[in-house]
Amino acid sequence: MASLTKLTLCLVLFFLLLTSPLTLSSTLHIRSSKNAPRFLADFSRTINNSRPFKASEYRYETRYFDQILDHFSFSDLPTFRQRYLINTEHWVGSGRLGPIFLYCGNEGDIEWFAVNTGFVWEIAPRFGAMIIFPEHRYYGESMPYGSREEAYKNVTTLAHLTAEQALADYAVLITELKRNLSAQACPVVLFGGSYGGMLAAWMRLKYPHIAIGALASSAPVLQFEDIVPPEIFYDIVSNDFRRESVDCFNTIKESWNVITSEGEKNDGLSHLTRNFRLCKKLETADDLSNWLSSAYSYLAMGNYPYPSDFLMPMPGNPIKEVCRRIDSCPDGTGILQRIFEGVSVYYNYTGTVSCFDLDDDPHGMTSGWDWQACSEMIMPFASSKNTSMFPAYDYNYTYEEELCLENFHVKPRPTWITTEFGGHGFKEVLKTFGSNIIFSNGLLDPWSGGSVLEDISDTIVALVTEKGAHHLDFRPATAQDPDWLVKQRAAEVELIKGWLEEYYKKREATFDIKLSDFSSGMRIRDGTCGNESASVGGENPVIAQTSVTSCSVVEVLVCGALQCGVVSGLVLCYAWWWWYGAVDVDVQWC
Repeated sequence: MASLTKLTLCLVLFFLLLTSPLTLSSTLHIRSSKNAPRFLADFSRTINNSRPFKASEYRYETRYFDQILDHFSFSDLPTFRQRYLINTEHWVGSGRLGPIFLYCGNEGDIEWFAVNTGFVWEIAPRFGAMIIFPEHRYYGESMPYGSREEAYKNVTTLAHLTAEQALADYAVLITELKRNLSAQACPVVLFGGSYGGMLAAWMRLKYPHIAIGALASSAPVLQFEDIVPPEIFYDIVSNDFRRESVDCFNTIKESWNVITSEGEKNDGLSHLTRNFRLCKKLETADDLSNWLSSAYSYLAMGNYPYPSDFLMPMPGNPIKEVCRRIDSCPDGTGILQRIFEGVSVYYNYTGTVSCFDLDDDPHGMTSGWDWQACSEMIMPFASSKNTSMFPAYDYNYTYEEELCLENFHVKPRPTWITTEFGGHGFKEVLKTFGSNIIFSNGLLDPWSGGSVLEDISDTIVALVTEKGAHHLDFRPATAQDPDWLVKQRAAEVELIKGWLEEYYKKREATFDIKLSDFSSGMRIRDGTCGNESASVGGENPVIAQTSVTSCSVVEVLVCGALQCGVVSGLVLCYAWWWWYGAVDVDVQWC
């Protein structure tokens, strides 16, 4: 009877512990920076010609989270509905410390990124992982102020479109989600490609307590100030074409002057419009040059070894096909016609497009990225007269500043990103303060020139492939994958596996320490409380080595009371609840 009374007292006290408080126009008309490359923002003009994604290929639930508009102010600002996609089909649960894979949303509709990141979907079952794709604020459906028109209305409403706010969004979202699922102890692994890869790497640095590691694919974190030469992007694109055909390289290089000269003639713009089958008459020859320049850059990014439709439907090794068409035109074919035949590989490989709209932006992504490129994402670009096939020009910050003031009434801050995340000493920052980051790159990708291409430490690793293109490793696996791509992905999986193994070992040791602080070293483990046992992750080969014991809160109280007395048992149970945030679940130590 006395024992029962003590147990009842423990339960009452435990319940008490649980319940105790512990002005622009609504439509932006943007004058673009000459020849400035973009990330996926300009891909929006190609999406309507691409194969629509099949939702059945990737099963997820669409949810919304009331997100804080300004994480760095305590003023009474509105919230907005942030969309995120979630899949828990293979998650082994919080009790087994199932990992959570979070993809850092890019500058666009999150569904498009989700269905183009097959790698994450394919490895999640092997790790027993949950998958989350949060959408970047001001893109897709995640619009502050209720609509895109209001969000993009003026410099005041756009002020909260920053990388820092986006990272805070992801940190708050995953923290709240884990709390709601009683999954505070579940490790988070970050993924991201291109701008999303930059966010993943930065989030690992800024919020190391939120995520145990990050895979940053094609992430140009060094493409700021003069950390890398401003010519490097166009030099890599040019080298991609030169390696296929010197004649092709020279034809493209010569075409710019021909286009400019033709545009200066009385009927020149009309002739260029007809030659390139444009839907509307050209206003300037520069508009055509920028359209062609974008195609060459995206061909380099999407220069995959097999047919794909990530950007546009394209053949395998599309640059090879572009140069084949340019070089194989009959003798006497004009240079403009040769260029049209070549660029059609990108814009019209299927042959179904009747005319081309240079201003097509069906998903409204470009305005958001233009704002970011004018406020904090200031990446210098230039083109060399000697090494580039593009028109030669020097980086001109004054010109960029004028454009930003004209378009957004905002003055760029070219040194802010390097101040916030690290600049010329970024590699030293990684070495000193960072860990568990993979920078994966393919050297055919022009953005690789601004990324980390060598190991910084044992835990800051660069995986570089000579023939890889823009985050090719994130594409779904196919039977056509070359061996070097298969090996790259396998290396990434092994590194992620190592992060998780290290986390589980440290978690076990850390919890032992916390228990010893409260109960003089007594640990309840390996069936002391009950006979039911399980493996973390079930069949998961990555984390199946770690044993857990299933103990209810009553068993913990009884076991603690019998071995250490009522008070120690109560403290032990409270420590368990505080650490795992749940009761009646499988945990590493009861």
